[in-house]
Amino acid sequence: MEVLEEKEKEEQKEEELKALEVGSELHDMDKKLSVEKVCFSSDVPDFDWNSIDTSQLPDSYKVNSPKEKKMLHIADHYHQQFAHLCPERKPLFLHPVNECGVEKFVSTTVRPTLLPYTELYHWDGCASFVSDYLTMEPLKFPLTPPTSLYSPTTILKYQRGNCFDFSVLLCSMLIGAGYDAYCVNGYATHDICSLDETLEECPLLRKPQEVPKEEVKKSNKYRVKPPPDMHSKFELQQEAKKKAETEATEKKEREERGMEAEEPAHDHLCGLRVHAWVLVLSGKREVPETFFIDPFTGNSHSTMDEQFLGIESVWNHKNYWVNMQDCRNGCKDLVFDLSDAVHWEIMLSETDKPLQLLLGAEKENELFDRNVDDMEEEEEEEEEEISFAMPPSWVAPIQISPKEFETRCSQGRKVILYKKAKLEKWAPYSNGNGLVKRLTVYADSNLHTYKSMNPQTERVMEFYTETRVDGLQKLAENDNEMKEYFVGRDDFKYFQYTEFRAKRKKVTLVGTRTDVNSRPIVQIKECFHRNLQKPADEDVAERVFLIEEDMIQLTYHLKDKYITASKKDFFKPTESYRKQSEIMTPEMCITYQAGSSEQHTKLIHLYKLLRELTEEEKQLKQQVWRTQAEVLKILEIRENEEADIKLSASIYDTERNEKRRQEYEAMMKAKKDEFPGQKEQDLDYLAPFLIQIGSPEKITKRQALRLRDDCLSDFKNRLVSKANIIQAHFEKEVEELQKKNQQFQENQNQLSEKEEADFLADYSETMFRIHILALRLDREKQTAPQKYLALEEKLRKDPRLAEHLGHA
Repeated sequence: MEVLEEKEKEEQKEEELKALEVGSELHDMDKKLSVEKVCFSSDVPDFDWNSIDTSQLPDSYKVNSPKEKKMLHIADHYHQQFAHLCPERKPLFLHPVNECGVEKFVSTTVRPTLLPYTELYHWDGCASFVSDYLTMEPLKFPLTPPTSLYSPTTILKYQRGNCFDFSVLLCSMLIGAGYDAYCVNGYATHDICSLDETLEECPLLRKPQEVPKEEVKKSNKYRVKPPPDMHSKFELQQEAKKKAETEATEKKEREERGMEAEEPAHDHLCGLRVHAWVLVLSGKREVPETFFIDPFTGNSHSTMDEQFLGIESVWNHKNYWVNMQDCRNGCKDLVFDLSDAVHWEIMLSETDKPLQLLLGAEKENELFDRNVDDMEEEEEEEEEEISFAMPPSWVAPIQISPKEFETRCSQGRKVILYKKAKLEKWAPYSNGNGLVKRLTVYADSNLHTYKSMNPQTERVMEFYTETRVDGLQKLAENDNEMKEYFVGRDDFKYFQYTEFRAKRKKVTLVGTRTDVNSRPIVQIKECFHRNLQKPADEDVAERVFLIEEDMIQLTYHLKDKYITASKKDFFKPTESYRKQSEIMTPEMCITYQAGSSEQHTKLIHLYKLLRELTEEEKQLKQQVWRTQAEVLKILEIRENEEADIKLSASIYDTERNEKRRQEYEAMMKAKKDEFPGQKEQDLDYLAPFLIQIGSPEKITKRQALRLRDDCLSDFKNRLVSKANIIQAHFEKEVEELQKKNQQFQENQNQLSEKEEADFLADYSETMFRIHILALRLDREKQTAPQKYLALEEKLRKDPRLAEHLGHA
């Protein structure tokens, strides 16, 4: 027993020494990172936050209210208890300073806001807007949370921030839209923290998963049975196995080339990098399952995602929770029931005292041994904390103008690098050519090609054959060749291939306006469809002009029941021979006639055919040069079009449609000149009631009291009527929702996947409309008394009634 105890003590000492060594290494590493100010690679230009102007900010940014001071006191007391009970945990992220250097509790930095844009009524729209609108800045020290947390209004103004700034803004928008959202302070992988998506597949390239549908087999006893399969199943299995092995080997060889570039590098700080994101709990807004949102990308992630490595705390605009669960396996095993006091320690509670369930038996004994007076003081403080509610947010209302919402991306452009792909986004009208989105897909991680509009570069042009006399459908060319495809020609030609030599000679063609960098032609090949009006051995299928070799090859179509085609090879005479004689010799043409070994064509006919082919060769060369000139002309026109693009604006876009704006201003000016007192008349609440009593020049006290009562009564009725209309719409939407729910329950087993998805989308839209109507109704009820009192005060000060209502 003593030996075992000694071994246990030695093992315990070794573990303590190892822990001290690891802690020392981490401390040295953290210190080194702090000294070197390590930042992730980013194309974000440096921005000096110390230079921002805070003079025009509201007073709530510069001082703390009494409730905020009390909240800070409670947070400090909470942190002292937490540090005492959990000394191994890192300090909590509770009250960083804001842009004015004032400490603010993190929950009061969240400002729930519902913005008046349809896209921002849903979580994915809010997340996409935040990720596009803001520019990512890495944390100054990647192992610790930031020492400052600026307001969402300042972050929106300068369009940049770190992960905590992103999360607070996104959480404010999601809570305003009705979601149960929380900011998260935790740990994530290097790729998540540094916004590195180069190993992720582009969402636009992801193929939707196809769910195979089960076929309903109908039994038919009179159905003819198929013949038995006589193939050897063993041989088929061996062939399939061999084919699979070959494909696997080829795939492995292909992947090995770019494997090193695609594999993530080993991160020696894995599990220590601080990151902030948003937690959305299920329940509200028909969210079926709890999930994470990475604010940098705007993408949703499962709570089981291995890229999120742990959580320290979460908070919203009402409270703050500390995670008391083990994060050795990341967030996979975490329970996200925030009402569970065993897994989450809440700061402000209406039922339980903070840290009450954290106390073990030893801690309780230590507390009992303390001075009784100290215990009574702590109990009084804790009782105050129990009844204390979170102060309202110190942040000014979050506002986004229509222009800012439309512009989105910082500087109007955003580039996202994915695995073998690049996605570019532009704000509307910010790109001169009108382009708003472009996806570039690369062959591999390191290689890509850029196709410019310079002549003789690789390109493909497609034409409308109905508008062309030559029937050209498509033209593909590169530096060495040109391919032309034709449709509906009378001569049955459907393809032409031209091969060029690298040497270039500048030639000006007669009848063209464009100078062509002519490339010497090596050969021209033509292909023809079958012409049924001619015999097969007289109908040319392929014609090749070998220009540099002075040779012409003719290949005819196959005759029925033949496997070889007739051919003729012409050798053009040299220039000296043509000057001496024009006689056709047998050596100048080699003929093969399918089905016959004798040469039936006379030399005179071959000579005429050679002359015709020579003339057609000249015409083809001219046609090739004209095609090159046409291509250059098209490129010139396209360059001019690209350089002089004029984007058309909608007639409803008064900001960009200058003509429409001038017409609107002229119309409003004419209306103002025609009715100079219209504005004042529109604001005159007493006008309808004065008309009823004949609009007297002077009114009595009785008439004044009656006018006031009638006006206020009418205004009250209109407020009630407006609230009743909203209430009616609300009840109608609720009734429709109940009907849809009942209909879905009755027909759930009969609906297809698409019908079920459409129903869920429609159900979500209806729920959102109900949420918006509820907000409008609540706002109307809250503002109605203020509007009524404001009108009453205005009538009291009205010069026509003030004489009689001054003391009423």
